[in-house]
Amino acid sequence: MKILILNGPNLNMLGKREPGIYGNQTFEDFFKTLQVKFPDISLTYFQSNIEGELITKIQEADDDFDGVILNAGAYTHTSIGIGDAIKAVTTPVIEVHISNTFGREEFRHQSYISPNAHGVILGFGLQSYELAIHSFLNKS
Repeated sequence: MKILILNGPNLNMLGKREPGIYGNQTFEDFFKTLQVKFPDISLTYFQSNIEGELITKIQEADDDFDGVILNAGAYTHTSIGIGDAIKAVTTPVIEVHISNTFGREEFRHQSYISPNAHGVILGFGLQSYELAIHSFLNKS
């Protein structure tokens, strides 16, 4: 099984950015723990602050991956383009968020990703990604 993890804007700042919300572990360090926990899964990680790069990765994943785990960050609430990209591919996409977006500012309650995602996991910290991996394993 091959899974692509995509992170959007500012998620490269994990470990530094608002540790009370996002914790103080970098995603790169967490990604290494995922690779150890799931040695039989080929995990690939990509982060970008650029919307178009995320769209391109979603499109490319359609031929190469069994699933995509997407934390689009702030683009979740603004990007019709990312939502349309997910709708255009057959590879299942699980939307994840580290924080409970519904417990935060009202603008974070809207997602252009959710209507097109196969599922949504939020509020479990970095473990949201691990839960998403388990969701793919339970479908195989």
